[in-house]
Formats: sequence, structure tokens, C-alpha cells
Amino acid sequence: MKKKVQYTVRSVPEEVDKALRDKAVREGCSLNTYLVDTLRNGAGLTDTPPTFHDLDYLAGKWVSDPECDKALKEFDKIDEEMWK
Repeated sequence: MKKKVQYTVRSVPEEVDKALRDKAVREGCSLNTYLVDTLRNGAGLTDTPPTFHDLDYLAGKWVSDPECDKALKEFDKIDEEMWK
């Protein structure tokens, strides 16, 4: 059996404590189990790749829209007076 180490974490802000406890309840586990699993994942010691919640699902789905292009052209204009 591998040796286990105990940590003491100080000065945890109340909002962080509440968020961690709420997540442990949602996961249906103890706060300690949730924290150890979170540390394990953060250290990259998991077989499951991380899930990113970004805009990848939109990649390759752009539809050309002349009206949108026309509206966006306004952002290409440089106001020379603003840069003086």
C-alpha cells in the first residue's frame, strides 16, 4: 500500500469552501474524496482527458452571410483622431 500524506490548507476563502462543499454534495462524496480527486486531476494523474467547455463545437460550422460581413466591416475602420 502506498503511503498517504496529509495536507493542511490555510486561509481558504469562504466562497471557495462553499463551492467545494457544494460540488462534493453534487458528486455524492465526502469533501475529502472530492478534494483528493480534484488534486489528482489537477496534477494530471488521471486516465480521463480533461473536458474543456469552449467553442470547439462551432469549428467548421461557419456559414457565409453577406449581411453579417457587411456589418463586421465597420470594425475594420480606424479612427485616426482617436490615436492622436
